[in-house]
Amino acid sequence: MKLGGRMLGVLLCGLGRAGGTRTFSSWPPHSPLTGLLSAAELVGHWTAVFEERGIPEARQSSEYIIAHVLGAKTFQNLRPALRSQPLSPPQLGRIQELSSQRLQRMPVQYILGEWDFRDLTLKMAPPVFIPRPETEELVTWVLEEEARRPHAGNAEGSPLILEVGCGSGAIALSLLSQLPQSRAVAMDKGEAAVCLAQENAQRLQLQHRIQIVLCDVTLERNWAPLLPWGPVDLLVSNPPYLSHQDMGQLAPEICSYEDPAALDGGKEGMDVIVHILALAPLLLKDSGSLFLEVDPRHPGLVGSWLQSRPGLGLHLVAVRRDFCGRPRFLHIRRSGPQRGCTVDTSPRLQLAPVPG
Repeated sequence: MKLGGRMLGVLLCGLGRAGGTRTFSSWPPHSPLTGLLSAAELVGHWTAVFEERGIPEARQSSEYIIAHVLGAKTFQNLRPALRSQPLSPPQLGRIQELSSQRLQRMPVQYILGEWDFRDLTLKMAPPVFIPRPETEELVTWVLEEEARRPHAGNAEGSPLILEVGCGSGAIALSLLSQLPQSRAVAMDKGEAAVCLAQENAQRLQLQHRIQIVLCDVTLERNWAPLLPWGPVDLLVSNPPYLSHQDMGQLAPEICSYEDPAALDGGKEGMDVIVHILALAPLLLKDSGSLFLEVDPRHPGLVGSWLQSRPGLGLHLVAVRRDFCGRPRFLHIRRSGPQRGCTVDTSPRLQLAPVPG
């Protein structure tokens, strides 16, 4: 069952919202609950506590926590009898423990330790970036465009995918799960992200089709080891794209727990994006595609940047809006001879063959 990703809008889509850090340690811990209480009564209790303390999405937070302790993904998935029967003291204690973490503004995704991204359940752990609902739309667009590609759907047309800034591995693993003959390379500059993406690949039994590496795309000295992996069919990224000014307006759930390096894109939010654009001609095959998730202010900036550098052979072919109507996703296609890649006789990627 799909977790309600869009329900926790403030937690997931709050980038750029006002709400700086606040000290929560001064709040007195809530007194332990006593007596025989049902799950429904606990939802009401913790909703009131969260609302009193100014916790966003108070009811949804309480429902997710209580459902999790009772072995379900959502409160709606609980059997009616389970909602009304009294909880045991250990269950009450566990709910109190997790709810106390929410009072400290820890995101629900970290509290539960997992979250759904499209059809996959991924492990979540701080400080690795939590995938947002918009990024699911990016994956959907990539899959739609891949379905239109000649030879799509057979082994000869199986794409090789590179994800830059993989975080939990959400994008690459989702694409692998939907493209059974595909392979992927995923890179991130954070060790915690690389370890979490590897764990998620193993949990989903996709580890033989993906190579996850520690690499900072903004350091050009790191590009040379990437070249033997090319040419790739698809380059996909949800890079850091917030400006320095935006970073100062993040909600406590974000600025206190998630890695700022996964969010901060520099003065205009373009610092990492331009490095990806510069790398793309070195790795993409002719007619290969680059898909980016960006800030709504960026499509025009990216278009102008590419037009001023015709030698890259990259062309912005489409801009797509997210579910809120904001221009959020870019499709860039490469044309012309591949730049800077010498012929290499080594295997493109050391991965086990996909079972037939």
